[in-house]
Amino acid sequence: MSGPAGERPAHALVADLERTLGDPAAESGPFSFAEIVAHEENDSLPPGAVELLRSWGFSGYLVPEDFGGRLRNLEDLFLLTRTLARRNLTLAVMFGSALLGVNSVWLWGNDEQRARVAGALLDGELACFAVSEPDHGSDLGTNETMAESDGDDFLLTGEKWPVGNATRGRFVTVYAAIDGSRSSLLLLDKEQMEKGSWTNHPFVRTVGLRGHDLSGITFDRTRVPAGALLGRAGAGLVGILQVLQITRTAIGALSIGTMDSVLRIALRHARERVLYGQEIYQLPVIRRHLVHAHVDLLIAECTALPVARSLSIVPSRLSLWSSVVKYLVPTLGEEVVQEAARVLGARSYLREGVASGAFQKLQRDHAIASIFEGTTHVNLHSIAAQLPAVARVADRPAVGGEGVLRQLFDWSEDAPQWHPSGRALRLTNASEDEITRGWGPAADEARRIAERELAGPEGAALVKVLSELSRRRTDFYTRIAAEAPDAASTHGQDQATEHSVHHAAASCLYTWLYSFERERAEPGGSGWLVLALQRLLRRLDHTTELEESCLPWLEELMLSSLEGPRHFSLQTVRSAAGPAPA
Repeated sequence: MSGPAGERPAHALVADLERTLGDPAAESGPFSFAEIVAHEENDSLPPGAVELLRSWGFSGYLVPEDFGGRLRNLEDLFLLTRTLARRNLTLAVMFGSALLGVNSVWLWGNDEQRARVAGALLDGELACFAVSEPDHGSDLGTNETMAESDGDDFLLTGEKWPVGNATRGRFVTVYAAIDGSRSSLLLLDKEQMEKGSWTNHPFVRTVGLRGHDLSGITFDRTRVPAGALLGRAGAGLVGILQVLQITRTAIGALSIGTMDSVLRIALRHARERVLYGQEIYQLPVIRRHLVHAHVDLLIAECTALPVARSLSIVPSRLSLWSSVVKYLVPTLGEEVVQEAARVLGARSYLREGVASGAFQKLQRDHAIASIFEGTTHVNLHSIAAQLPAVARVADRPAVGGEGVLRQLFDWSEDAPQWHPSGRALRLTNASEDEITRGWGPAADEARRIAERELAGPEGAALVKVLSELSRRRTDFYTRIAAEAPDAASTHGQDQATEHSVHHAAASCLYTWLYSFERERAEPGGSGWLVLALQRLLRRLDHTTELEESCLPWLEELMLSSLEGPRHFSLQTVRSAAGPAPA
């Protein structure tokens, strides 16, 4: 199904939100950098910003279609969040925290719970996920919040902090131990809780995301009906780990939106700033920073979007794939921010001037992406723990893997509808990882295409980088299968880091194979892949250089995308590389 001019429905939806929010470089408006930065100085949100999002219908994308909302799949929400995050991460995090707060309801709630929460969210209410405790942080095995049985009710006692939307949110999904042992998830509705039996904490003062409700909540024998239980008593820890798989994936949208904005700010500055008698864009080192940032953004997109689609296609793979996205995409985002800062020089440090001082806000806000929903170390541990099982079958493509890969990486159609089910999510992938296991046949096919369709240095460079990545990949998984490294060791974390590189390289390759079939022989249609694979190889071998012949086309595209609503994205690359009309 396509929209006007062959546009996918998801992209048409994003375009409509872009038009509604307007140009962030405008002088005024609730989504202009000028107003965002001015109000952030007072720890507040721009007046009218939340109202504009709600009137557009953004809240509807927190509620699945099955329950009366507009959320068809995670891909749609990912793309919309990217659009919002490239303007204001604070608001994107506010809605993301609400999604985290209600996903347990969609997965395990009963009909009454789902209907009540869906109706309230569609009316503009928010929710929160009250899991962390002051003394325990991400140690989910230690939970001091207790729900004591009292007739047909529970009496809830404990403190949760810090919690996004704890004060503004009407609904609270709380992690509590029932009768001292069975850690469970309970759905609380503040409108039904006895006044005086619970209190909210003041907002925490933070480095970034100023104006966001990061606060806490304390319960003092708060009476909660037994019907507040979400799913099975005692399944709370498993439920948290499964819910986080969804939001860890969605966090990639925050990073990619940030990358788009900081690259745009730095590129515009490089075209406008004149030093030594020329615009600084003409300096080779400046162009290198910008091109590296652009290619890294494309890698992030290739890595994250298929995992967002997987929620509707193969949700059982999210335990591993979501951790790869949560580690790698924010890491790439941090590096893109650093590249942009080098272009801006001293102006990256100012709270005024270039882009109304938005860069320093974006830089501070994005720092949260590597912290919440499990820190970088937590996600690397999750990857490392699953590597031995994956490594043992790394050279055996999964049965039916090609069909799965085409569904994930052929972006000519939107992802299928998501029908929420807690039973569909798993705590581990076991050995199921079509993305890394399918590399061998895909690389062979890519070499044949390069030799048959791609002339000159581009084809030769593609064959070379594929061969080097294949060699390193074989050595890597052979070592893992033999060693089975300790996931908690620094060596295990390093192995998880390298696995993420191989996952991303495979994702770039499949995107090219399945979504660039018509464009790959056209100018730029394969050059971006060469550059992406070389950037990834450079993470394993710092002597790797980018293929010079592929750079001019990508630079020209980057410059042409600077003005207007087009994102720096593979969709833009694909449109520009498309074959000329007959």
